[in-house]
Amino acid sequence: MAITAAQVKELRDKTNAGMMECKGALKETDGDIDAAIKYLRERGSIKAAKKADREAKEGLVTAQLSADGKSGILLELNCETDFVAKNDNFGAFLSEVATAVAASDAKDLEAALTVSLGELSVADAVKAKVIELGENLQFSRFERFDVSGSGAIASYIHMGGKVGVLLEVGCEKDDTPSQDSFKDLVKDITLHIAAAAPAGLNREDIPADLVQAEKDLFLKQMEGSGKPPEILEKIVEGKLGKFYSEQCLVDQGFVKDPDTTISGLVETKGKELGDTLTINRFTRFAVGG
Repeated sequence: MAITAAQVKELRDKTNAGMMECKGALKETDGDIDAAIKYLRERGSIKAAKKADREAKEGLVTAQLSADGKSGILLELNCETDFVAKNDNFGAFLSEVATAVAASDAKDLEAALTVSLGELSVADAVKAKVIELGENLQFSRFERFDVSGSGAIASYIHMGGKVGVLLEVGCEKDDTPSQDSFKDLVKDITLHIAAAAPAGLNREDIPADLVQAEKDLFLKQMEGSGKPPEILEKIVEGKLGKFYSEQCLVDQGFVKDPDTTISGLVETKGKELGDTLTINRFTRFAVGG
């Protein structure tokens, strides 16, 4: 049967697939729109499977916060090229996924992939998008923070979506998160995290094998120094202190004032607000990282 331009347009409006893809699907299904939609989705899954082994190291990170600032998400959607990452279609799809997942109760990536996005799950919607964009797409990372007690969630997207930060700061007074100085503080900390890329919140968060590797390196550098073991140990501890100041968020010098540590900044701001503030957790995504 002859396929009309109106049929092609209707299918495009419902699937966002390319014109030739829609025309071909309608021919395969004798003009049956519903069957053509199913056909395109199946082709999308097949194409996604074929492209799954192709490296997807480009993409974007985005965040969404609840209106009350008590909940927030951070997610990363990857593609193969920066050209597609800058495509409006890709950006709009990323926003749709973020909105759907933020509105759900998904706590991890596995759950986020099952969230409904229209008639599809997020996982199937990602596969279907492959047929439109012609590249391997991967919903690679997802994090949700929900405040426990008083406090707020903050986010920051840097470098046009190449880096994203999600942060939880706790306090003791319910009205503290509404104060401008508190909002300025959490904004500054998210900016700092984006720029400084701390490996963990505090010393306990730094992997023991990484610390041991640094310690072994310091000891090797001092081989043949002739210093007694107890002196070497003190020197190593001093070097580890510098290592921690570079890797731990609370020990890092604030990017806007390197002479002030992040922990010192938080303590000072807490005194100004008449409250006790605590950085509870953070996560930082860098595209492809």
